[in-house]
Amino acid sequence: MQTSQIELVAFGPEHLEAAAQLSRQAGWPHRLKDWQMALSLSKGAVAIEGDRVVGTVLTTIYEAECAAINMVIVDEAMRGRGLGRKLMAAALEIAGSRPLRLVATEQGLPLYERLGFQKTGVIRQHQGVAGGIAALPGTEAATAGDMDAIIELDRRAFGADRRQLLAYLARAGEFAVMRSDGRVCGFAALRTFGRGEVIGPVIAAGLDEAKALVAHFVARRSGQFLRVDTTVDTGLAPWLAAQGLAHVGDGIAMAKPPIPRATDPAAAIFALVNQALG
Repeated sequence: MQTSQIELVAFGPEHLEAAAQLSRQAGWPHRLKDWQMALSLSKGAVAIEGDRVVGTVLTTIYEAECAAINMVIVDEAMRGRGLGRKLMAAALEIAGSRPLRLVATEQGLPLYERLGFQKTGVIRQHQGVAGGIAALPGTEAATAGDMDAIIELDRRAFGADRRQLLAYLARAGEFAVMRSDGRVCGFAALRTFGRGEVIGPVIAAGLDEAKALVAHFVARRSGQFLRVDTTVDTGLAPWLAAQGLAHVGDGIAMAKPPIPRATDPAAAIFALVNQALG
């Protein structure tokens, strides 16, 4: 069977259950609700063979500043036939002229490099059952009145306006903040995802502040399964491992064109929303 016999159509809600089955085949932890979240924030395409979904891709657009390509999956029986390239072509068309970001697996890396993506870092996935860590001082639950400051701090750290994503996280989960002189100077989010809950994004001025924001949630989730996706250069990974959140795998951050390193000393990303959404 050649890929010319496969139809690419717009990703709709009717494809979600089949997409969740593909992610289970790939060993990903995504639940149907996690796919629903991703699709609600994105546009995408699915590959159809007969009446069967054999591939997926989503493009999450952050206003005019950038787009994140994610949830790229090809049915294991269809691999090696050029379907990944067809799905990526659909994602690139949705993104238009926006700068692009994605997190690659080792298997997908050659394709992305051929398409002009360059490595920008390593994403380190940590997860496990939270230990008996005590909350660190300086954090508190966010209020509705903090959202504008959270959106602005995130924009400074990420380099794009993600207000729709952050609004979704506020509805689906909860935020913690740090304040300096009464103003929000750091924040973290927690929501249900996969096997348990994920902490991210975490935006802070420094490593100690980031640890305090993560500890805000870990201390309240003793005995619960948690996940944090961080980057090697933040220095957060060894501390996460010491709290019982083991390093279980890596992803390769990529961009097209390369992203200049953030220079705002007051706002750095210490943990991602997840590998799909940045």
